Amino acid sequence: MSTSKIIAVDFDGTCVKFAYPRVGKDIGAAPVLKKLVENGHRIILLTMRDGGQPFRDAIEWFNRNEIPLFGVNSNPEQNWSNSRKVYAHFYIDDQAVGVPLIQDDIDGSVYVDWKRIEDFFVSIGMI
Repeated sequence: MSTSKIIAVDFDGTCVKFAYPRVGKDIGAAPVLKKLVENGHRIILLTMRDGGQPFRDAIEWFNRNEIPLFGVNSNPEQNWSNSRKVYAHFYIDDQAVGVPLIQDDIDGSVYVDWKRIEDFFVSIGMI
């Protein structure tokens, strides 16, 4: 796939295990997101973290993992609409229907299955 795509990603339960207001444990998101960026795609953090330290912690997670953000809760190119819905080509969120999930056998938590997300993007030629 030759054209750059915009991918909106949630944070808690999606990039890390849910542990709000703290940053949860790693679930394998960073390597996949980095591959997407390396292939010219742009990442928007789309989170309910609405300010303060929890919000800054989420942004710092991306910085620490060297994943540049194209936007945070907004698409900087979305000047053609005043809608609050952030425009993207793909949305990855643990609360979205159809997003592949894993249930932890130990604590019962549910989070995004990044191996299957990666397989999907490979299958359509994005990475």
